[in-house]
Amino acid sequence: MSEHTSRSILITGAARGIGRAVAEALLGDGHKVCLVDVDAEALSACRAELSGAGHAHVVAADITRDEDCARAVEQTVQRFGALHALINNAGIGVSSLRPDAEIKHPSIEELSPEIWQRFFDVNVLGAVRMTRAAIGYMKAARWGRIVNNTTSYLTMLRVQPYGAVKSALESTAAVWAKELDGTGITVNVVVPGGPTDTAFVADIGIPRQKMLRPAVMAPPIQWLMTREADGVTGRRFVAGHWDAGLAPAAAAAKIARSIGWPELTGDVIWVQ
Repeated sequence: MSEHTSRSILITGAARGIGRAVAEALLGDGHKVCLVDVDAEALSACRAELSGAGHAHVVAADITRDEDCARAVEQTVQRFGALHALINNAGIGVSSLRPDAEIKHPSIEELSPEIWQRFFDVNVLGAVRMTRAAIGYMKAARWGRIVNNTTSYLTMLRVQPYGAVKSALESTAAVWAKELDGTGITVNVVVPGGPTDTAFVADIGIPRQKMLRPAVMAPPIQWLMTREADGVTGRRFVAGHWDAGLAPAAAAAKIARSIGWPELTGDVIWVQ
């Protein structure tokens, strides 16, 4: 990748799993990548392991804190001179509540308001905080990419509180895409499409070797960072369906759907 197409990209939840896999792919494309994570020890390992992988920078930050989000963005700009893209990948899942929660889903009685608040704070407001901190730099450049990692519709409809808060993040992305339309900044959603072999997903009875690999998320995100994806916004990409046998633009078009639930718009009754 030539220097003029190299982008400065910030990824949250990047110390391991999907975030780490996507960071490695983008570094391989010649981009400058800031890996942000709350786990300072895991980030130290990233720093050592990625020392020869091009322009990588790590920042320990908690996305539930406004000041940490602002600091992560500022350090990215200081290090790379700009911020072109934000990948909101960080989140917490039901396995953080108990090891078997992926199979025995949490019940209404089990989920206190405090647990709901924690899930919303990390999975939704974390992305909101990071986007608020980053958006000014993208607007100034009149070019930018915001990518939100949500989840499959099946999970949204079956697993609380994780699925519910991810559906909130998905609808938020749809609103952002409309708000930013025409600014040069695009907003899209990318999801794996099924259980993915990361520490985020506890034992759910599926052999690990049959799960999706974290790197499955990389190809659509790599394509979204290109000029070929200019104007592509408000779209959801299920990464597990990516066809590597097609040209990237064709592969993206094949799996793209509108963010959210546009088929329900006909149910709306407007009061004049």
